[in-house]
Amino acid sequence: MVRLIDPAGLDRLSAGSRVLATGAAESSYNLALDWAHSVVGGGVELAAAGELPDETVCVAVSLVGSTTALGEQLPAGDEPERAVRALERRLGERVGAVVALNLAAENALVPLIAAAALGVPLVDGDGTGRVFPLVEQTTYRLGGVSAAPLALAGGSGELVVLETAADRVEELLRPVVLSVGGWAVAACYPMTARDLARVVVPGTVSLLMRAGEPGVPRAAAAPYGARTLCRGRILAVEGSTGHGSDMGLPSQPSSIVLRESEGLGRLVRLEAHNEVVLALADGAVVAVVPDQICMISLLDGMVVDVDKAEPGLEVEIMVVRAAPVWHTERGLALGGPRAFGIPL
Repeated sequence: MVRLIDPAGLDRLSAGSRVLATGAAESSYNLALDWAHSVVGGGVELAAAGELPDETVCVAVSLVGSTTALGEQLPAGDEPERAVRALERRLGERVGAVVALNLAAENALVPLIAAAALGVPLVDGDGTGRVFPLVEQTTYRLGGVSAAPLALAGGSGELVVLETAADRVEELLRPVVLSVGGWAVAACYPMTARDLARVVVPGTVSLLMRAGEPGVPRAAAAPYGARTLCRGRILAVEGSTGHGSDMGLPSQPSSIVLRESEGLGRLVRLEAHNEVVLALADGAVVAVVPDQICMISLLDGMVVDVDKAEPGLEVEIMVVRAAPVWHTERGLALGGPRAFGIPL
């Protein structure tokens, strides 16, 4: 039975994509949503990786760089298709399906835009099951698939094809993205549907569409479960919160201190580097990456970016369980505390 993401489904997906997402600038998110509505037409087919013929060529499509830059330097509209076509020329094969790198805000919409433009299915899944800051931090790479060759389409017509070792993609990608205006669309991680079925976090597009329905609890967006750590008021923000993650660059470490408003009244400290990577309550570790640690504003229910945290803000701290592969030895090396400079 063919499943389609029609305009109503797009609205549910977009709403669900923001439930646990950080770093979504309002202007760029609205731009991406309008862009998606302009191309989705009668609908985009949603398919599980295992439903595709084994040798179907699949690619991950994602926005890379700064969401703020996207809102300031508008897209021409053909960037996803141009990136995929460039990668097709490099591979010598046609792409038969598109998959997301991650499903946070704009990055849930850009793969859908690509699938609509190409007339191919969107795969029901993604490469993280949560959000990591680097293109290299994916379950695809954990499964032995390289992000390169990678094609990058910029908003002013630029087109770059990058070939390098899997562990150098981010190092080379950052300066290129900055040079083309701070954002671009990447087509990367080319693989067969057989391999994708092995390495994808499955069913997450459907999950977010469900989470985007009215009245559905936030935790429904977490594929492997979520728990509320505490609620409290921010007392202090220490160190630099910068805007490094917004530009796709490493940020400076910072700490956010809050007092628990219920229960034991613990003093909770959140250590951040691009994102919150460690939570301590009265000095004891209570949450750490690769699980995702979210600050959620009790005022408007939105996830609070690290660089938007300020004293007096009341927040709920929710911990989203990462996919099991992130808790393996290789997963912890790529997305665990040491990957963020935390020597645990």
